[in-house]
Amino acid sequence: MSNGSSITHFPLLVFADTRELQLLHFCLFLGIHLAALLGNGLIITAVACDHRLHTPMYFFLLNLALLDLGAISTTLPKAMANSLWNTRAISYTGCVAQLFLFLTLMSAEFYLLTVMAYDRYVAICKPLHYGSLLGSRACVHMAAAAWGSGFLYAVLHTANTFSIPLCQGNGLDQFFCETPQILKLSCSQSDYLREAGLLVVSAFGFLGCFVFIAVSYVQIFRAVTRIPSQQGRQKAFSTCLPHLAVVSLFITTGVISTLKPPSVSSSFLNLVLSFLYSVVPPAVNPLIYSMRNQELKDALRKLIGHFFISHRLGVQEEARYMDEGV
Repeated sequence: MSNGSSITHFPLLVFADTRELQLLHFCLFLGIHLAALLGNGLIITAVACDHRLHTPMYFFLLNLALLDLGAISTTLPKAMANSLWNTRAISYTGCVAQLFLFLTLMSAEFYLLTVMAYDRYVAICKPLHYGSLLGSRACVHMAAAAWGSGFLYAVLHTANTFSIPLCQGNGLDQFFCETPQILKLSCSQSDYLREAGLLVVSAFGFLGCFVFIAVSYVQIFRAVTRIPSQQGRQKAFSTCLPHLAVVSLFITTGVISTLKPPSVSSSFLNLVLSFLYSVVPPAVNPLIYSMRNQELKDALRKLIGHFFISHRLGVQEEARYMDEGV
């Protein structure tokens, strides 16, 4: 192959060779996907419907849930379809779209987590200025900046990645389209180094976000330790720990996958690491937030209780109409 234009599809890495294991993987991924859809969907609905959660913190949490829904729905459905139908190919256009969406959503999520760290910093370290610094317009602007930054980052890397001539075959050693795997198909070392250099430059931007988050939490913990009452300290920690846990999970899985030694090229290890950073955070984030946040738990209980009551009333109403018809 002389260039990428002659490639019509990319064969993805399969999880298993036997039909039974393929169906098992399909059922596993389906369960994870449904759990992620349910968890993030409940958070979005609870925040949207409960007026008590119409605050900056929950507004950013709603955006995080939207990003998680999009991220896990970008990679898992194609993997499930391949396992179910015993195929492994993704079209060239589909690969471009998948890489673009995945980069957009995952990078936007990291920028949003940085904004959420600022929200917690202002809430605890500068509570008297919280309303002025984080008004509704400021929150919308910061969320839009996170989404927009993710979009621009994805446009830059996707365009650069697929402008590189590919002549080393078309097989990807991954279950979804990923930049490092596509770069391995590059024709020349200079093209590879060009994208690698762009990734290094981008890494400095993400490093700046990480430093901002770290400094924010150092200031937060210092402020919390100065709170005189134990109840006040516990309340402050309860609003910060879920976000800190989500940030730690996101960064840890991403760093492990990125810093894997080049000498370690096991296909199984590649699958495990990619699964960790692309699937686990979107599926686990709703659980982390709902476990430690009492206001969110109350809103979810109210939402679920309202659903069951409405369903029960609907069943009773239907039974009454049937009786009257008889």
